[in-house]
Amino acid sequence: MSAPNTLNWIRVGLFALPVYGLLTGWATLDPQPDQAKETEEWARFVGSTSYLVDHIFGTIGGAILAILGAFALGAYLAGSRAGRLGLAAMVVTVVGQALGLSIGGVTAFATNAIGRAYLAGIEDVMRVEFSTALTATLVLVILLLFVGNVLLGVAVWRSETLPRWAGAIWVVSAFSFYVLGAVAGMLTTGASLPTQPVGGLLIAISGGWIAWSALRRPAVETAEVQPRPRVR
Repeated sequence: MSAPNTLNWIRVGLFALPVYGLLTGWATLDPQPDQAKETEEWARFVGSTSYLVDHIFGTIGGAILAILGAFALGAYLAGSRAGRLGLAAMVVTVVGQALGLSIGGVTAFATNAIGRAYLAGIEDVMRVEFSTALTATLVLVILLLFVGNVLLGVAVWRSETLPRWAGAIWVVSAFSFYVLGAVAGMLTTGASLPTQPVGGLLIAISGGWIAWSALRRPAVETAEVQPRPRVR
């Protein structure tokens, strides 16, 4: 495939970033009730079809788009001044999203089945406890995604080929979604906080800015990403 066509595919891939942000923000709009204090309300919430749809398209679908977008962003940054940082950030982010898909599967399907079983009168299903390995994986996922996305934002800032402030907004979105959202939610209410939809919106704004900026840059810049001949 010729270099200009490769760049076009990368540009298309970058548009996965704003869509990922919107889907992820949408999936965290409605916090679930407290499982211990409001068991029946919790069961109705997680056992609903809307909950399943939200998680399949929002959480899992958003993660898939995030992986595609991170690959595209890492490839686009490869020829910039922040090429190595961008590629390292891409790897960390993709690993985090890939591990997170296992958590998304449990959240979408297992939790939905537990809620339906409870509503059907099988109250003992609430005694089901997930292993500590799942909690450890969740903590690792949050850490990888936070670090990976902060590094991606820094790489965009330092690239000199993409808008600096798009990178800054991307870093802020990581703090909003993961630190002030996911971590704070786990330590307080056990549910999503308003800071997560805000983080998703910031991801969409930054990702859209990045994709639009890349689309407007001339194709001649593909020469930057081509390997240079070796001098002997």
